[in-house]
Amino acid sequence: MGIRVAVAGASGYAGGELLRLIAGHPEFDLVSATAHSQAGAPVSAVHPHLVGLDLTLGPTEAATLADADLVFLALPHGQSAALAAALPETVKVVDLGADHRLRDGAAWHRYYGGSHAGAWTYGLPELPGQRTAIAAANRVAATGCYAVSTILALAPLIAAGAVSTQDVVVVAASGTSGAGRAAKVNLLGSEVMGDLTPYKVGAHQHVPEIKQATGATSLSFTPVLAPMPRGILATVTALPLGAGASDPRSVLADAYADSPFVHVLPEGIFPHTAATYGSNSCHLQATVDVDSGRVIVVSAIDNLGKGAAGQAVQCANLMLGLPETTGVPVHGVAP
Repeated sequence: MGIRVAVAGASGYAGGELLRLIAGHPEFDLVSATAHSQAGAPVSAVHPHLVGLDLTLGPTEAATLADADLVFLALPHGQSAALAAALPETVKVVDLGADHRLRDGAAWHRYYGGSHAGAWTYGLPELPGQRTAIAAANRVAATGCYAVSTILALAPLIAAGAVSTQDVVVVAASGTSGAGRAAKVNLLGSEVMGDLTPYKVGAHQHVPEIKQATGATSLSFTPVLAPMPRGILATVTALPLGAGASDPRSVLADAYADSPFVHVLPEGIFPHTAATYGSNSCHLQATVDVDSGRVIVVSAIDNLGKGAAGQAVQCANLMLGLPETTGVPVHGVAP
């Protein structure tokens, strides 16, 4: 028998992607998966692409999950903390929700409301020192989807002194799966197709997470809903500082030379979302605007991969002493 894992919130899009990755993982045995309204349904009835995965969704309760070695929590924001607290301390946990990402309780209250549950080890292995921290942790807070696409583009440039921490501007487009699986009028195909819609303009909840992880002190973030099921394309611009700003692509290439999931593309080739579908990879390209002089980094990820389930499995691998690439796809699918 392999490592026993469980998934809470398995009926959602991120939960379904976790189940798919776990089913193909050579070291994991899926022992339980839970849902709320879908409890009692076979997994294949909720996720038809997982036909053959012979498991029935149980209720989202600690007792259903406590027999696992590691539990993934793919629950709505604000619902992970109580469930995690009810699990035995010996059970490792990766939380895909926001409950434990922020160190600043005031920032949590401002963007999410309610009580702050405290910070866990932050689950972005590509940040300096985080692989070691994640490997030593029993509780890990995985990143937000928009956050990881922006942090990977920005953090090395700030760390190298190549760009200013002030006046960072991000515009990022996401597929509809980022909004979850609940039925909403604005997510109907007839509403989304042929349309681009900004939302949470000037007050998106990933802003404090991005600032915390990158060191940015002033950040304007505009998310856009795009007519595609999955993927994020983020354009990050910042004011140049020092000699490093003249070649931001080299700064990124040096920072991610040993990172199997982050790919700085060849000079002049820019990321696009379809190239990352189904993968845990992030594609990056950097340049300098010939008119304004601002540094521009374009970042593409699969929001259900590097932005959610793939990142969570990458973190779980490190926590369990496995190579971080085990069972996690580096390459996307096409067409």
